[in-house]
This record gives sequence, C-alpha cells and structure tokens, in this order.
Amino acid sequence: MTETVLVTGGTGFVGSWAVVRLLQQGYRVRTTVRSLRKQSMLRDAIAQQVDANDRLEIVAADLTSDDGWADAMQGVDRVLHVASPMHTDDSSDINTFLVPQRDGDERILKFAAAAKVKHVVITSAAAAAKPGEGSDAVTADETVWTQPNDPVQNPYQRSKAIAEKATWDWVKQYGGDMQVSTVLPTAVFGPIIMPQNNSSQQLLVRMLKGQLPGTFNIGFDIVDVRDLVDLEILAMQSDKAAGERYLAVSEHMSMKDIARYFKGNLPEIGRRVKTWTIPDWVLRVVARFSANVAVFIGLLGRDFRYSNRKAKEQLGWSPRPVTETLHDSAERMAELNLL
Repeated sequence: MTETVLVTGGTGFVGSWAVVRLLQQGYRVRTTVRSLRKQSMLRDAIAQQVDANDRLEIVAADLTSDDGWADAMQGVDRVLHVASPMHTDDSSDINTFLVPQRDGDERILKFAAAAKVKHVVITSAAAAAKPGEGSDAVTADETVWTQPNDPVQNPYQRSKAIAEKATWDWVKQYGGDMQVSTVLPTAVFGPIIMPQNNSSQQLLVRMLKGQLPGTFNIGFDIVDVRDLVDLEILAMQSDKAAGERYLAVSEHMSMKDIARYFKGNLPEIGRRVKTWTIPDWVLRVVARFSANVAVFIGLLGRDFRYSNRKAKEQLGWSPRPVTETLHDSAERMAELNLL
C-alpha cells in the first residue's frame, strides 16, 4: 500500500522540493501551508515538475499553534519536518528564532506520536555542529555540537543547536516506538520552484545582479536543495537512521570561486558579477550596521570543513558537484526573470 508522507511548509524552498521528490518516488503527499490561499499557487508550481494526479493534499496548519495538526497527521506514515522560522524583524534576539523553532519541533513530534507516525525527520542546520572557539578540528562531523553561547555564531545559528538539543531531549523522555532523525544542511543552494523562494539565495541573486562590489574572503560548505531532500527521504525510509543526525554537505567553495564560476561558465547570466576581494576590515565595519552582513563574520578565517561521510556510508547518499548546483541555480533565476 502506498505510504502517505507529511511535509511541513510546502511552499518553502526546501518544502516544495520535498513534495516534488516524494511524488516522483510514488508517495502520497500531504503538505501544510499557513494559509490555503496559497494552495493554487503551490499546485501550479508542483505541476510544472511532476504529475501529482490525486496524490497531493494541501492543508492549513501553523507551527505556532496546535490548530490543524491533529487532522494533518491523521493517516500519515512518515513526516519530513522542513518548515523553519528563518526570517525575523529582530535578528539580535535569539528568542525570536528559538521559541518558534523549538516549540514548532515539539508540536510536530507530539502530534506525530499521537497519530502513531513511523518516522519523523527534522531539518536542523550544520550550524548546530560547529566546533567551539579554540578547537583545532579540521573536520566537523555529527558528534560535534555548537556551544549555545558561542559569540561567533549569530542568534539564528545558536538557536538551531538549542532547538535540536530540545528535540533529542524530547525523544529521550518520549520512550515510544516512533523513530526520529535529524538532518543538518550547510548552505542550501539550487534551483527554486517558485519565484518567491529566492530569499534563501539572496547572496547569489545580489552577486548575479552586480549589486555586490566584490567578494568576501569567506567560503561555504554547500548542499543542493534536491540532494538535501533526497537525504531526508533516505533517512525517513531507513530504520538504522532512527536516533541519528546526518550532515548534508556536498563540497566547499570560496565566494571568489563562486563568482569566478559564474563569470567564466555563464558569461551572459554572470556578466555583472564582480570578483574583486573586499578586505576583511570593510566587512567587519559594515557588519556593525547590517545584520545581513554580520552573519558572514563567523566565516572569516574558518579553517574546518563539514563531513558527509556518515550520510554516504550509512544511507548511500551521493550529492552532486557544487558546480552543477550553481549552474542550475543561476539558470532557474534567469528563467524566472529574477535577475
């Protein structure tokens, strides 16, 4: 019998791809949106990627309220919880990120357990597995936990570690049969399904628009959104993934090399990209006045890389090269006239 999977936040960048990949694999999919006014828009976008037939159901539920979740979980076999309160007007207060994230995760777990769901996969973040200040680690794996008071991490990043810890504390107290896994993505790039989902890739958008005067002296561990979702599905399908964390990362690439790739390999789309390196001191000064720039300060001088060994060896995950991700990201942005 075909299983039903619940995806939280189906209109999001990751959530929309989760819906598509699951439908492509033959699952029945139920996905949540905060408002059913978005239902037609989502159905139209999904239809451009896959024929859902009658296998897609869209329901209203918000992570900040219990309303709708009991019905949303009814008859569900597995859950991919990818919705996350990413943006806020007050980025200096950790509680604006932490409270809805932690409470939302617990709400999903509570209602999933009550509905006797088999497996829940929660999307955390690689920021929850960052070596502490003074660490000599060259590689960070799933055994590493971010220190909740790490001054280098911004409030959003620290909130992800605290929220994931709360998830595992809930699992310990729960003691039931429901399986739980967490997946920790690095910087998530890739082609967007809907135009409004480009906020997660604003760095690339601004670079391609020529709005950045140059590149910062930083690099990113990158994962393609399609590969991230594939890893979450692999975890969801595997009994051995129960109780495990998995880092989702493909490769590391410097911001300068990203700019050079666009400039050299997509000459028309990348014609406005600037490859000059902006001095670190300029970044630090601007970061005092811009929260959007301040998030990059922690990447200056970072000398460790995230490992994908566990996901590859335990689940057979195989992410694509970063250059393919960048190419598809830029091509899709151009196709949607976002540049």
